[in-house]
Amino acid sequence: MDKTAHWENVYQTKSSTEVSWYEPDPKQSLDLILEAAGEKRGRVIDVGGGQSFLVDRLLNSRFKQVAVLDISNAAIEATKARLGERASQVDWIVADITETESLGEFDIWHDRAVFHFITDPVDRQRYMDLLKRSLPIGGHFIVGTFAKGGPEKCSGLTICQYDAATMQKELGRSFVLIKCCEYLHTTPTGKSQLFFFGVYIREN
Repeated sequence: MDKTAHWENVYQTKSSTEVSWYEPDPKQSLDLILEAAGEKRGRVIDVGGGQSFLVDRLLNSRFKQVAVLDISNAAIEATKARLGERASQVDWIVADITETESLGEFDIWHDRAVFHFITDPVDRQRYMDLLKRSLPIGGHFIVGTFAKGGPEKCSGLTICQYDAATMQKELGRSFVLIKCCEYLHTTPTGKSQLFFFGVYIREN
């Protein structure tokens, strides 16, 4: 089963509240995004947004442009249906992030769902190249991944764990760490998952 088929199957067979990454209130991500944005509520993209409720909060925060990317069309369509008329205020992108050439420019790139699934170094480089094409100097990259000591698999797939040092190695000299922290996410079944969150600014 390829990547697209895997995630289509997940979202077609499970409700949004059954998946392990479900968050009724994505406060951690929203707080980091709003802190990075400051008074300038410009262009923001949520990579791997799926059926996350973050898009609702971003719309409430009055960003100039809100985009959501996910590999699963089923996830995107379900979120559109949930938002109703507000869905027209969002730029929806159904794509594999490692096979996408252009997304336009954004002031903030948020990813709590995708990066730790990219286990192939070539695919990670493609992700980084797209990130640099999409994020101008001064833009912010906000990433949440499974932390060292966290889960080794998710949704039946092997993942990569990160901390500040290993994430910086992936990002290279173009990105400077502003802040990082660990975050304990509780799944719908009551299990705890340790995440690493980092906020970076693009300097060159």
